Amino acid sequence: MPPPLISEPEFQELLRTAGLDRLNVLCRQLVDAGDDIRLRQLRERLLTIHPAPQPLAVVLANAEVMLSCRMPDGALTVLDRIGPARGAERVQWLTLQWRAANAALDHRRAALALERLAAERPARLETLLLPLQQRTDGSWATRSALEVLASHLESAGQTSEAAGLLLLSRNKDAPAAERLAQAARLLAGLPPEQREPLFERALEQAAAAGSWGLVGELLAAQASLPSSPETAARTAERRLRLSRRLDDAYGEWGALRDAADPASAERRQALRGQLRSPRSPGGHAEGLPAPAPLPPLYSGRPGRSGNARTGAPPATAPTPGPAPLPSSGLPVPSQP
Repeated sequence: MPPPLISEPEFQELLRTAGLDRLNVLCRQLVDAGDDIRLRQLRERLLTIHPAPQPLAVVLANAEVMLSCRMPDGALTVLDRIGPARGAERVQWLTLQWRAANAALDHRRAALALERLAAERPARLETLLLPLQQRTDGSWATRSALEVLASHLESAGQTSEAAGLLLLSRNKDAPAAERLAQAARLLAGLPPEQREPLFERALEQAAAAGSWGLVGELLAAQASLPSSPETAARTAERRLRLSRRLDDAYGEWGALRDAADPASAERRQALRGQLRSPRSPGGHAEGLPAPAPLPPLYSGRPGRSGNARTGAPPATAPTPGPAPLPSSGLPVPSQP
């Protein structure tokens, strides 16, 4: 272990007299040095340096230093000493409470803090950005409070609530579309009677946002899950209509793949003639070279053939690695 940063008498004097700013610096130094014994003493001091009652600003500063000192449980203890009234101060308090609970992996308490934040500003949960991690330049990586709360609910096993929350998204941008896709993933494990209404809401929102690719993903996910014959037939019909609307030969071919009637079989055959290799003219990989052949699985020692471990001669002459796999002939679905 490296020598201590300061002598023991100096350390004890700092514990007794230093303020939060100096203790914060000291904590970072001790963390970097891996001095667990002194860190434990410092963390105990942070719990008692400003006993209750204290103004909100002091409580928040104390909790911030505890988070910096990797003491999220202690930060929660300090934050519990006060309960601000509704308003901007309560939003600050709840945001820091969420940060501490999130750092402590206390999903129940983190979700509770976000639910209280939602009660403070119901219309802003989707647009409220929570700080996740501080970057080296001092800025913060953030994430929507709506997504964070959904993650906590999922971790707590409340899958249906998490999916329903994600479907509250009212924006029409790319992050909102991603929330719908996440909701669809969560819906997969629900009973059909709970799952189907949520799928309908997701489809309506994706269609309203014009995210036709996402609509296709939702319909494909819905078709892959157990459902009633009526729901399965409706989903298949929707997939077929969507693929024709987008002039998506691949999507239409997939929608008709399991159909057994003669008309569908004839249409499938016609669609196969429209499918092409991605490297064909018009494909997304047009002009790109074919992948190089893989090397042989075993080539033996230089100058020898056969099995190097057993000394057995090869049954046949060594052959080059496998040729590139033939293309499936399926194009990338048309973009909406």
